[in-house]
Amino acid sequence: MLNALLPSTAQAEAGNWQQRKSARMRERLVSAAVDCLVDAGYVGLTTAAVAQRAQVSRGAMHHHFATRMELVASVVEHVVYHRMRSFLADYFAAVEQRRDEPLIELACAAHWRSVRTREYAAWVEFAVAARTDAELAEVFDPAARRYDAAWTSEMIEAFPQWQDHWDLLKLAHDFIGTIHLGMLLHTPVFADEARMERLQRFAAKTMQELYETR
Repeated sequence: MLNALLPSTAQAEAGNWQQRKSARMRERLVSAAVDCLVDAGYVGLTTAAVAQRAQVSRGAMHHHFATRMELVASVVEHVVYHRMRSFLADYFAAVEQRRDEPLIELACAAHWRSVRTREYAAWVEFAVAARTDAELAEVFDPAARRYDAAWTSEMIEAFPQWQDHWDLLKLAHDFIGTIHLGMLLHTPVFADEARMERLQRFAAKTMQELYETR
């Protein structure tokens, strides 16, 4: 299911030399667009700003993305895929190095790390802007739903111990996603790493209790 979210720029890497060259340029532009989005919000995500940050000509920019919304669609695609991939890679790496930590604790820690990435920051910018921008919502909302469906599929593989309780696994994901988003948004207000760590431990403990009482 994760492969179904693979961005078109990555898919083109399997083509001929010209297709690979074009895919690398598009990936470069998309990466620059993510930086623009994170630094300046959705209003700052323009083709002109991206071309300048990527250090390419306006002509090259418009050759690959003729309109702003074409660029936005590719950035949404990129963010959706890399959010999922980075979390899974981090979680499975933690499992390989595991000693006696509960798997749920490892998963919660990996998820918290994932929400502090540039891809997640871009996701939040899109989610907020889509509330009042109908054109963006037409692109972002279906992608967000695809991500949710892919998450369910991937989690079935990642957490087989929940195999008889997928409804609770979904509840656990919704809970941790909501609390971590809140923690992220409150980071400047709390301004206290110890306070954040306490919340993280509380979230992991709550998840563990949910698993034990399933």
